[in-house]
Amino acid sequence: MMIQRVVLRHLSMNLKSPFVTSFGTTTEREFLLIEVHDQDGIIGYGESTAMRDPLYNEETLKGNHHLLRDYLIPLVLGRPFSHPDECIRLFAPIRRNMMAKAAIECAIWDLYAKRKNLSLSRAIGGKAEKIPVGVSIGIQEDVTAMLKQVEHFLSEGYQRFKVKVKPGFDVDVIAAIRQTFGDIPLMADANSAYTLRDAEHLKQLDPYNLMMIEQPLGHDDIVDHAVLQRQLATPICLDESIHTVDDARKAIDLGSCRIINIKVGRVGGLSLSKQIHDLCQARNIPVWCGGMLESGVGRAHNVAVTTLPGFTLPGDTSGSNRYWQQDIIEPEVIVENGYIRVPSRPGIGYEVNQNRLDAVTQASETYK
Repeated sequence: MMIQRVVLRHLSMNLKSPFVTSFGTTTEREFLLIEVHDQDGIIGYGESTAMRDPLYNEETLKGNHHLLRDYLIPLVLGRPFSHPDECIRLFAPIRRNMMAKAAIECAIWDLYAKRKNLSLSRAIGGKAEKIPVGVSIGIQEDVTAMLKQVEHFLSEGYQRFKVKVKPGFDVDVIAAIRQTFGDIPLMADANSAYTLRDAEHLKQLDPYNLMMIEQPLGHDDIVDHAVLQRQLATPICLDESIHTVDDARKAIDLGSCRIINIKVGRVGGLSLSKQIHDLCQARNIPVWCGGMLESGVGRAHNVAVTTLPGFTLPGDTSGSNRYWQQDIIEPEVIVENGYIRVPSRPGIGYEVNQNRLDAVTQASETYK
């Protein structure tokens, strides 16, 4: 396949309600959407998960725009591709900037699958026809509001509940959820809000039989997590610390975690997600797919990667209506009885709603 044209869009979509984490509140999701057009007019879609501000990691929307415009798009334009895995070597000279790389690599995967008349899940080697899904609940104004959120999503059939925590909003919240709802599948996500000095405090979570506590310590740390994991009965899951296969290998070797969250954008795309998945499967480390408030395009890539056999824990790929009044794809991603049915149509399996896409597009640029 030959990529003859790339369209880079800047989109803005309002969330149905504010999403609060330990590092900030999001009410509007600004992101980049990539279209890659081949010689036959087939279009592949990818999405950058970089935030407007460098709060989750060092990447930003403007930074991704620069990387895509000045480095990555020129690398792929007019270049023949036999397989999307070629992006790994092609992009290797550019250090980090994983979310920018993932945006265009995922679009190339979508294009490749469409040309092969395969669903994206089958193109990457996935087998599952439906995937179990959990929901991520942001920090609420108080414990009562959190209990109402859990009750709401429990009624919708979600199979795992991730609640955001931070110092001052953690043990009491988990205790209240356990007391109210019993032994539901429950985990806490700290987004790097703690340090090793908080180890004794975090031990107070052990009696509540959590599936995991996600990224309690520094966003770039592996060593201190190993120290903390030896003190906790609760499994640690690493998220922000894992960008590469080598990061995952080192974390496993050090005993820094017992679970790894694979975010397609954070690790540089589907091909590298598969490599981390394969390593973890060989080392008996469960993985699951995290979310970054994606639109339907990024959500579809998450659905596809979750069909790989090592994804044994419900991910954050909740339905479109969890975040959006109207998504940019048709049909929207729907959760039924705690599962998302994997689309079987070629590529991501969803059609982009052009009218809706145009309505939320703030700017666009075409490269050819």
